[in-house]
Amino acid sequence: MSFLNINGRAVGYRLLGDAELPLVVLAHPLGMSQAVWDDLLPALLPQYRVLTWDLPGHGSSAAWSGDEITPASLAAEALALAEVAGAERFHFAGTSIGGVIGQQLLSAHPERLLSATLTNTGAVIGTRDAWQTRAAAVRERGLVSMAVDIVPRWFGPAACAAQPALLAGWNTIMGRGDANSYALLCEMLGEANFSEQLQGHGVSLQLLGGSDDLATPPESLRNLAQCAGAGEPVILEQVGHVPSVEVPAQFADVLLKHLG
Repeated sequence: MSFLNINGRAVGYRLLGDAELPLVVLAHPLGMSQAVWDDLLPALLPQYRVLTWDLPGHGSSAAWSGDEITPASLAAEALALAEVAGAERFHFAGTSIGGVIGQQLLSAHPERLLSATLTNTGAVIGTRDAWQTRAAAVRERGLVSMAVDIVPRWFGPAACAAQPALLAGWNTIMGRGDANSYALLCEMLGEANFSEQLQGHGVSLQLLGGSDDLATPPESLRNLAQCAGAGEPVILEQVGHVPSVEVPAQFADVLLKHLG
């Protein structure tokens, strides 16, 4: 684990693999951590250098110090970390809010991307009212209390049956986060809308989702495909919101084929 000071705040990241290989930057979902990518590393590292990082107030990264988080500020973190890796251009993959970061990069910095793989996300995710309600509840109740309701929505029934401790483990991780940073990210998602910003980016784009995803169902990916001029999304059967955790081998197969 390494740390980079970005605007006075410590951001925790990992940079793994041969410096001569192409860089892949991975962005995790809301409430989780860069650990969601761990099971993909054996498949990626023989061919790519990999950079993962923790979002504000998540995992090893310090809480957000301002009163607003925007997609642009999160994309700026990704670009700052890519600079540390010495990569002018890089492949990007992001899930959920990580996919929103990817959309910001596609719309504002397409020249920096070799490719983009966006999973379990959308040009719009949910509604403004729902995200505002969640932000207020998190500030009032805290993440430990909220995790019990939120974490079960991340995973499909198949993953929960195969890994009995899955929910308990991620409840613990989510509960350790910073409530205000999480709430600010909720408010950001309530305002984010990339429906009119993604045409003509010129980047090779792969969309991926899960048939059992409650938060960003397959239709969300199909709508994003229309907005971004992408092909038909790959939808993994019996998979929920976090395919890198639920079916890492299938995720790695889709990702490597696109990167290749």
